[in-house]
Amino acid sequence: MAIESINPANGRLLRRFEPLTDDVVRQKIALADQAFRAYATVPLGHRALCMRKLAAILEHETEDLATTITQEMGKPLHAARLEVLKCAAACRYYAENAARILASEAIATDSNHSYVRWDPLGVILAVMPWNFPFWQVFRFLAPALMAGNVGLLKHSSNVPQCSLAIESLVRRAGFPRGTFQSLLIEANQVEAVLGDERIAAVTVTGSEAAGRAIAAQAGWLIKKSVLELGGSDPFIVMPSADLDEAVETAVRARCVNSGQSCIAAKRFIIADEIYDAFEAKFVAGMEAVRIGDPMKDSTDIGPLATKRIVQDLEAQVKAAVAAGARLLTGGEPMLGQGFYFEPTVLAGVPRSCPVYREELFGPVAMLFRVHDLNGAIQLANDTPFGLAASAWTRNPSEQQRLVTELQCGGVFLNAMVASDPRLPFGGIKLSGYGRELSAAGMREFLNAKTVVIASPVSTPEHDDRLDLLPFGNPNDSD
Repeated sequence: MAIESINPANGRLLRRFEPLTDDVVRQKIALADQAFRAYATVPLGHRALCMRKLAAILEHETEDLATTITQEMGKPLHAARLEVLKCAAACRYYAENAARILASEAIATDSNHSYVRWDPLGVILAVMPWNFPFWQVFRFLAPALMAGNVGLLKHSSNVPQCSLAIESLVRRAGFPRGTFQSLLIEANQVEAVLGDERIAAVTVTGSEAAGRAIAAQAGWLIKKSVLELGGSDPFIVMPSADLDEAVETAVRARCVNSGQSCIAAKRFIIADEIYDAFEAKFVAGMEAVRIGDPMKDSTDIGPLATKRIVQDLEAQVKAAVAAGARLLTGGEPMLGQGFYFEPTVLAGVPRSCPVYREELFGPVAMLFRVHDLNGAIQLANDTPFGLAASAWTRNPSEQQRLVTELQCGGVFLNAMVASDPRLPFGGIKLSGYGRELSAAGMREFLNAKTVVIASPVSTPEHDDRLDLLPFGNPNDSD
């Protein structure tokens, strides 16, 4: 089956690609394996030089690259520009900080010298999604290449032009041939790629189903895996919050990337004392969002990426309403060309409804009323996901409880959830495991190698048998 690039704003075919044959895929894996053996010895300073050049190319060609993103997956052009520039920022962060992150760590022991060094693992397979077709790749690519690993990218099938563009950018920046390659393959070919003994590890950003399948195989193969999966992030607002600022941020947090973001706020949990005012302001804000041509800078929400996403979202909204939820605005696909869906607000989705526990990937928000902070925390944690949370309160004791008790990978107080190259990013529960970005993300695909150099001894009282023990202590068992 051909891999097709379709413009979601009008449904028109942009380009068609034939998937790589299994023989060609094996050749690319062989090239990656060969490249790693040489690239792992390239001085860090030279890698940093290439990474800075990559950042410069991204900055210089932002408009063209952003246009490719918008035409393939539909996000507003101004958001696509910011995505490209964020990729450049990540490249510069790792170029400037890799030496610090990769520095050997001396550890005091009874031996003459002990330390931990960080070695690259080898060829890393990256299975990436369409919603941030550059950023999701670069937050793996930049730390992996700076660390001396090499990458193979299996991108989402609806963004093949983005995938090929990223490979070209890496080569033009001066990275050696084979260091980063795009695999235009179908989903059913991933199993064979991961099963190749030359693949050292895998990172996946995508659906729960994809994560389960790849993680299961990686576990059976005893290969390292990192998963960043779905999210149903809570947005909690307590009475002490600045209500207008919270509402304005809530609308942006739900509509970021046309609602197609793992860390977009999806469940809005509001204290009873301010609920009515929040609901009225929030609904008005969602109705004021500008929907239209993603190539125009005035557009807030563009089309969803595929027709299937629109259909799935419509089914979820109808199921929620049938179960007793109140539809406050929107709720329907938009007529005409393209894959558009109305900004939608649901209130009081019952806990018994499957939608209560599902991820809504589009501009659909769920509002919930709670009596107090205890109810807010309980409802926020009542989800199989655990990616991140945004909480709004100026009460210090409430802030501390939220930071301590929310079950997720990140808590943002009086701020919208966002990824940052300087901070670890990832979740718990069904949102996955492992971390991306920061030092933590770089070290996910490094071998923490322990090195122990024994103490030189020459005294007659020395018992030679102690040299056979790792730390010279006969009571140590591990």
